[in-house]
Amino acid sequence: MVTTPVTSITFEEYLTYDDGNSSHYELVDGRLELMNPPTIQHFLIAKLLEQVMDAEIKRCSLPWLCIRESGVRTGQTKSRLTDLCVVTLEQARELMNVSAVFQSPPLLIVEVVSPESVKRDYRYKRSEYAALEVPEYWIVDPLEGKISVLLLEEGLYEETVFTANQQIISQTFPELAIAVEQILDAGNLN
Repeated sequence: MVTTPVTSITFEEYLTYDDGNSSHYELVDGRLELMNPPTIQHFLIAKLLEQVMDAEIKRCSLPWLCIRESGVRTGQTKSRLTDLCVVTLEQARELMNVSAVFQSPPLLIVEVVSPESVKRDYRYKRSEYAALEVPEYWIVDPLEGKISVLLLEEGLYEETVFTANQQIISQTFPELAIAVEQILDAGNLN
């Protein structure tokens, strides 16, 4: 992770920031933090989860969308980029022609851990998403071979860790039937 030369930027400036090189940034305490491009493993896992969640949304006729790489405002001068988030159609309509940075909490956020994002995904985003009151947060960790599902209870996340052939239990998608190994195996090119 590299910090850009910009020393201070407002949230409003962040929404229209363009350095001309197509880089992706998070806004952290008024500073732009450059996000490294994800690995192929990361992309493949996110793609599978997006497809699975899209299918479940369609099967249940839910007025929701599963979106990859959108932003979520987590503070006055903070905005994070998610790997996946599930939002209502109403939330999506509010951002139809502006930067896709949600200012209300998504129904669910998924982050796929990479070597440089361990602390960010497990610590910083966990506390920021809880403060924003995101009801469900998944931390998909191919490095450790596990998926943590965090459910918001009285302002704090209660964590359940799933491994191997255990089926994920989701509050947002209660009928979802997918095991950890299916998700993590998606990151392999076998």
